[in-house]
Amino acid sequence: MFVDSHVHLDAPEFDADRVEVIRRAESALITRALVVASTFASKELESVVRLVEQFPWLDVAVGVHPHQAGLSSKEDFERLSRFVKQKQIVAWGEIGLDFHYNHSPRDVQQDVFSQQLRLARDLELPVVIHTREAETETLQALEDDWQDAGLPGVLHCYSGSWELADACLEMGFFVSFSGMLTFPKAAHIREVASRVPLNRLLIETDAPYLAPIPYRGRRNEPAFVVETAKALCQIKEVSLEEIAAVTSANYFNLFRRAQRGSESGEAE
Repeated sequence: MFVDSHVHLDAPEFDADRVEVIRRAESALITRALVVASTFASKELESVVRLVEQFPWLDVAVGVHPHQAGLSSKEDFERLSRFVKQKQIVAWGEIGLDFHYNHSPRDVQQDVFSQQLRLARDLELPVVIHTREAETETLQALEDDWQDAGLPGVLHCYSGSWELADACLEMGFFVSFSGMLTFPKAAHIREVASRVPLNRLLIETDAPYLAPIPYRGRRNEPAFVVETAKALCQIKEVSLEEIAAVTSANYFNLFRRAQRGSESGEAE
């Protein structure tokens, strides 16, 4: 039994066959997945909730991605906070900093990131962190606005340094690895994964992006998370069954609002 701790099932890439993708995940023994909303618009968020109501083994995270930081407002954060209180939302994210693409100005990203860390603290939700080419600034924000919250979080789709991962592990974070773990040129990611304790590891697809080998070049989907699990069991020199069990347990230790009793993979 496997989990996909980060997937964008609401993305337009799945519009033509979303239900079929979910059914293939069930057939691949994916028993839990976190749907990270690709938008913070009300109408689209309601459609994500309807999807989760149809498939109760799916969970939801909401937040403002750093790419969208420049489009957000105080009213958006107030609305998202109300939404979290009304719905079964298990995490705030993905949030963070992306200084590679800079789709939003860096100072705006930093301000929006800090605002959301404080909101997540108030709502007692774990955070899903996106960080790219902004390690110093990401760590500073976490130290300023999160470190003493007593709440966990996850560095999602991790491709950064061991130093940042280690500092975040000290704060109680988990580290999640995607299909990049299978890429031939990703030796540095595999090295970091080898150093993360088993009880802090997660696996994800980040679908529809970053399909693992042997699916590279195709649209990614939750069923493919098994390939990342296989890569991780080679790195950690443990069985696939142990990786499946450990990462599943870690998922529930992180996302404590997820309901263990509804992980059968069957729709209501």
